[in-house]
Amino acid sequence: MTVQGTSPDLYLLHTVQPKETWYGIGRIYNVSPKEIATLSGVAMDKLNIGQQLKVPLSAHNFTQDGKKGADEVFVPVYHIVQEKEWMYRISQNHNKIPVETLEKWNSVTNDHLQAGMKLVVGYLKVKTAHSPLAATGLKKIVVPATAPAVTTPKPPVETVAQTKPTETKPAETKHEEPKAVEAKKEELKKEEMKKEDLKKEIGAPATTTEEKSSKTSAPVTPATEANYTGYKGGYFRSMYNSNGKSTAGNAGIFRSTSGWKDGKYYALMNNVPVGTIVKISYNSTNRSIYAKVLGQLPEMRESVGLTVRLSDAAAAELGAEMGKFYVDVAY
Repeated sequence: MTVQGTSPDLYLLHTVQPKETWYGIGRIYNVSPKEIATLSGVAMDKLNIGQQLKVPLSAHNFTQDGKKGADEVFVPVYHIVQEKEWMYRISQNHNKIPVETLEKWNSVTNDHLQAGMKLVVGYLKVKTAHSPLAATGLKKIVVPATAPAVTTPKPPVETVAQTKPTETKPAETKHEEPKAVEAKKEELKKEEMKKEDLKKEIGAPATTTEEKSSKTSAPVTPATEANYTGYKGGYFRSMYNSNGKSTAGNAGIFRSTSGWKDGKYYALMNNVPVGTIVKISYNSTNRSIYAKVLGQLPEMRESVGLTVRLSDAAAAELGAEMGKFYVDVAY
């Protein structure tokens, strides 16, 4: 079964077969016949063989979280990947299901998507006693954890603070708490080290606090920007290896001390693996640079509507002014 439409108006198409009734079709998909007729824009007075009906997918008969009734089973619902379509767009069009879940269900990553590929985006819930689709249904599906890995260090700090004063289970906390605390401390240390390494690599304190950015980056950029001539595409040019993928959209700028003296340009971009070398072309000046992806776009107001954010040295070589500018991205 192939899903149609985009959230919140997802539906399936059903072609009427001989001897089928409104009641029978409703039982197949675990939905009220009246809902089918309403969405299809037809009256319930008759059915014609070969007629196509729209079957709504709602919380009653469609799931992406693994919940169902005891008398129900899961039947996969697929989406056909379109040309130049990424996991992020598929996620947004199907109830914003986490990209991690899509990758887990389909055993494929964003980098290996191809046009025409069938991806499971959810499951139809049907009654085992009513629907012929139940014969191929599943009793259980795996729903991976949806929380991004980068956010996991924060909750444990609160958990430790809460478990210390708790006296309800002294026998358990005395044995387990020290090990748990040490494990969390190590985890936090590693995360902080990663963040520090990232700061050193891009030289951009602006990603943490605006105050630090103004103190660290502001003196460097104006001094070098005036006489900046670029590095003929940048340090990473020789490492670029195109896989035939591309996109286009608005680019923004983040302040960084990197690139002005060594040509090492960096980018923040969603749905592109960290470490990928991307080619950024600015048609207004007919210039291109090569940048290394450091991570995803930060979830902040300044990132809304952006495809990519570039270090300011990279933008300077492109000849782009401060603000948003339209670029082509290939990788």
